[in-house]
Amino acid sequence: GIPKPGVPNLPLPAGRGCTDIICCVLLVVAIVGYVVVGVVAWTHGDPRKVIYPTDSRGQFCGQQGTPNEGGSCGVTCSPPCPSHTQICVSQCPERYMTYLGAYSVAAELGYYRNFCVPEYNPSKAPIEVLKDQECPAMLIPSTPLARRCFPAIQAKGGVIMVGNETTYDDGRGHRRNVTELLEGAKKANVVLEARQLAMKIFEDYTVSWYWIIIGLVIAMVASLLFIVLLRFLAGIVVWVMIVMVILVLGYGIFHCYMEYAKLKGEAGSDVSLVDLGFQTDLRVYLHLRQTWLAFMIILCVVELVIILLLIFLRKRILIAIALIKEASRAIGHVMSSLLFPLCTFFLLCLCIAYWASTAVFLSTSSEAVYKVFNESTCPFSGQTCKPETFNTSNVTKLCPDAQCLFAFYGGETAYHKYLIVLQFFNVFMFFWLANFIIALGQVTLAGAFASYYWAFKKPDDMPAFPLFSAFGRALRYHTGSLAFGSLVLAIVQVIRVTLEYLDHRLKAAENKFAKFLLSCLKCCFWCLEKFIKFLNRNAYIMIAIYGTNFCTSARNAFFLLMRNIIRVAVLDKVTDFLFFLGKLLIVGSVGILAFFFFTHRIKLVEDTAPSLNYYWVPILTVIVGSYLIAHGFLSVYGMCVDTLFLCFLEDLERNDGSAEKPYFMSPDLRKLLKKTNKGQPDA
Repeated sequence: GIPKPGVPNLPLPAGRGCTDIICCVLLVVAIVGYVVVGVVAWTHGDPRKVIYPTDSRGQFCGQQGTPNEGGSCGVTCSPPCPSHTQICVSQCPERYMTYLGAYSVAAELGYYRNFCVPEYNPSKAPIEVLKDQECPAMLIPSTPLARRCFPAIQAKGGVIMVGNETTYDDGRGHRRNVTELLEGAKKANVVLEARQLAMKIFEDYTVSWYWIIIGLVIAMVASLLFIVLLRFLAGIVVWVMIVMVILVLGYGIFHCYMEYAKLKGEAGSDVSLVDLGFQTDLRVYLHLRQTWLAFMIILCVVELVIILLLIFLRKRILIAIALIKEASRAIGHVMSSLLFPLCTFFLLCLCIAYWASTAVFLSTSSEAVYKVFNESTCPFSGQTCKPETFNTSNVTKLCPDAQCLFAFYGGETAYHKYLIVLQFFNVFMFFWLANFIIALGQVTLAGAFASYYWAFKKPDDMPAFPLFSAFGRALRYHTGSLAFGSLVLAIVQVIRVTLEYLDHRLKAAENKFAKFLLSCLKCCFWCLEKFIKFLNRNAYIMIAIYGTNFCTSARNAFFLLMRNIIRVAVLDKVTDFLFFLGKLLIVGSVGILAFFFFTHRIKLVEDTAPSLNYYWVPILTVIVGSYLIAHGFLSVYGMCVDTLFLCFLEDLERNDGSAEKPYFMSPDLRKLLKKTNKGQPDA
């Protein structure tokens, strides 16, 4: 019989031990701390501060169970300003009125009282009422938006109007143009128009959602077919495209020569590029023979380089094609791997939801702060105050016109002082956990595909459930290693976010050296993040294969790839090209089909297509969804190719084809490399 293969530390539970235990403990402690931060934030936070406006006393408008239930927020000035009283009203004003005009008419005064503070005393003189800000000086026709009242501005024939009027009485005997209200309500009207657009888009989704789902199912089937067909067509596609590139370059050389020959003898065509100098009109250069000669030389050099690369790298290209075909076979034996990205996506959604909710609760966990506002000079102006005791304090005696109004949300306790630290910890943990979830998905897929490669008799020697076995091994033995790799990446990403924040704050600054230094740092950390992602990905594959700790796996993977750098480069470019082609074919074909369907251009189903406000809504949805589906399928395929490639390199270095150390690669790869297992046929 055949002796058991001699590759050490196969991806099986036996012989494995827990790796990077310190990082595992650190991750658990950090998660416990993250939960504590969430609980504290949920205890102190109040998301109503984001949703509902408040009056000048800090009471919510329109919140059930509060004194101002069902109300919207109005103000006694326009645009809103903190020194004027903000009140909650049951409905927004619907007509122009002034307090001086309504005061003498009982019916109008009764309507006007709806927009006054509860302490309003109608027996007071109008000038005293306006001075104490118990009622607004004027009412303007307004529209409720996000529980706030904004001037109902509309344009008719290019004329700006509010309530069919172009001017209004400001309540102090002056007529003003409604354009003065435009700036205060501009953003509100933008939001109002956006809401109307959103309603139309929602209507389109309600009548086209099942067709969108059908389009996404077609994209899923197309992605699966593309992966299956790569087993048979990968070589043909790659070589056809290489030949096409050579032919296109050849035509370019021919075209440049024809243009060069055509310009012979024409006036001014022999002027050199140096004598001509720089010209803003680039078409001038096309009338020079030197331009076409330079183009022809460049294309000839590129053509020659490509042909030489094909001559010297033909075997490596064949190896890359064989590995791509092998990856298609591996996915065929581990079909559940195509659905595994859904698990990763679900965990990432949970992580994002926890981060976002914690951020909202932290940002709304401050307390209402009241300050003294007044019209005249007052030594207490801007100081904090308490509405409950303000009327009996010395402030009202020294400053009779002073008011204790709600200013903002804040706080002076130790918890409030460290809110920024908690927010930073929330962001850091989000990056750490998100990277950990992605790492868990990568090491799981790598373990499943490695079990395929290291099965001597494929697929008989594979585990019954390779994906679940790999997932269990990753959590049981390598949580610490995954935490280590994701921690390093999270630190770099947090630094990048901090640099982006600083760059945003320094945009208005004039310090050019600081901007230059910041740009250099951003570039360096971007490159560092890309390198760490590349290193982590290959380290996780080595962890899945051998069960070593993160540092050992990263070192072994890096030097293994460096010893085979040309193979790495060729495989990387070939797979990048195939993935680009696959995404282009899937997204393009499904997008074109959706365009012809939703624009009623397919005669067979012309009456079936729904009538839409914007036909681009379902088309864009199908295109984006198709891209995400294709990316999900091809990301699994890419992980499979990378895993099999590292296994292939390890196989070549550790085994020699003897009975004690047979090769595990497929017969096609052995035949390509002219390798044999002694005593075994290559069939």
